[in-house]
Amino acid sequence: MEIRELTTKAEMLEQLALLQEMYPSLTYEDYSNDLDAMIPNNYSQIAVFENNECLGLSGIWCGTKLWCGKYIELDNIIVSSKSRSKGIGKLIFDYVQKMGEEQQVSMLSLDSYTTNHKAHKFFYNEGFGPKGFHFIKVLDETKLR
Repeated sequence: MEIRELTTKAEMLEQLALLQEMYPSLTYEDYSNDLDAMIPNNYSQIAVFENNECLGLSGIWCGTKLWCGKYIELDNIIVSSKSRSKGIGKLIFDYVQKMGEEQQVSMLSLDSYTTNHKAHKFFYNEGFGPKGFHFIKVLDETKLR
């Protein structure tokens, strides 16, 4: 397996089918428009490939906040349904942790739905733990995927 950093829109658009496993309603046009807004704001992706097929990926955001300084946030961590439990998520997490250490960030962060218990177990095993709550107020339900 090979890990690649995807930094261009073209590389990311090629992975639409994998993202549609999590977001079936995500269209090429919507994904393209989202990437146009995200990439200029320090967004990239870490992906695991085998025989040129993407088996898993995570978006990452690099940013700075007053309370923690420089950090990396993992976003939309997806492993292909046919490739789960093969260590792909761990490869991504280990790669991002090394990246964070090299960039001297204070922390890695991620959000997870409260009902995603299987993922929570994995996150705990990777050393993540809850620090607080991520509160949201939905303003337009039709824009959520």
